[in-house]
Amino acid sequence: MLNILVGGFYGDEGKGKMASYLSLKDSPHIAIRTGSINAGHTVCYNNNKWKIRIIPSAFVNKSTKLMLGPGALTSIAELIKELKETNSEDRFFMDYHVGIITEKEIYEERNDENLMKSVGSTGQGVGYAEAKRILRILKLAKDYPELSKYTIDVPNTLIEEIEKGSEILAEGTQGTYLSLYHGEYPYVTSRNTTSSGILSEIGIGPKYVKDIIIVFKSFVTRVGNGPLEGELNEEEAEKLGLIEIATVTGRKRRVAPFNIKLAKKAIQLNTATQVAITKLDALFKDAYKVREYEKLPSEAKKWIEDLEDQLKVPITLIGTGEDAMDTIDLRKEKLGE
Repeated sequence: MLNILVGGFYGDEGKGKMASYLSLKDSPHIAIRTGSINAGHTVCYNNNKWKIRIIPSAFVNKSTKLMLGPGALTSIAELIKELKETNSEDRFFMDYHVGIITEKEIYEERNDENLMKSVGSTGQGVGYAEAKRILRILKLAKDYPELSKYTIDVPNTLIEEIEKGSEILAEGTQGTYLSLYHGEYPYVTSRNTTSSGILSEIGIGPKYVKDIIIVFKSFVTRVGNGPLEGELNEEEAEKLGLIEIATVTGRKRRVAPFNIKLAKKAIQLNTATQVAITKLDALFKDAYKVREYEKLPSEAKKWIEDLEDQLKVPITLIGTGEDAMDTIDLRKEKLGE
């Protein structure tokens, strides 16, 4: 059984929080990440906070094996750093075909005026590495002896485990509207960030998918250039307490109210079967750290119920605080799980 976690807006939706919660609650046998080091995920659990860029956020469950799919890209330095910080080296595996970013790609990207100034790249070398991969000149994990202790055939391993009945959690990167194909080109990333792209990057066909959980924050944020409908100025965002700082770049995120039109389209593009909402407490301060639906303030419950009516997909997970366990889980009530 494979469950996919995908971002519904422009990234920064709280996928790391939801992935860490699901790992602790469901104990998947394997958690696999796609994407690259240009997207950061923040994980908070038991008064600890980690800012990670490449390993799965499910590392908080020490019984879960962690993997990188063949479509992923990483730098060796960032990978080793995160494995040490999270004490995950003994349960981490990566596919032979994971692309490796070096200082050369980072330098080339940071000196590309179009990417850095016009598009608003994070400057992590990901776009240049992807381009080299297409040109068949990028080196892969199998080319680096120091990575040999981690490398395996990831798609084969995943399929074997799924066919045994194991649960797999696939954690996507960034968000739907940063997709190279479905986002607002050219203000996009260098890969397809939708659920179909996640499947492609991990090497699994759609028949193994059980659920696709799309994550929306209670408001929309975006880092870098590109359209943002209903964008609030910094003073308005500050007044509402919605200012955030990006994990990788340290830039302030641009802010806009929840966009129902974008949410509906993202659900369609990803064929989402469940919706997760994060940062409900940003809109409704009395929802902070509430872990039972009935204890939410009435206006927060009304907001959730009205949103679910419009999206026509069950809202099963609601984040109410930073900690992974600050989550209201309605899957049993709504899905019988």
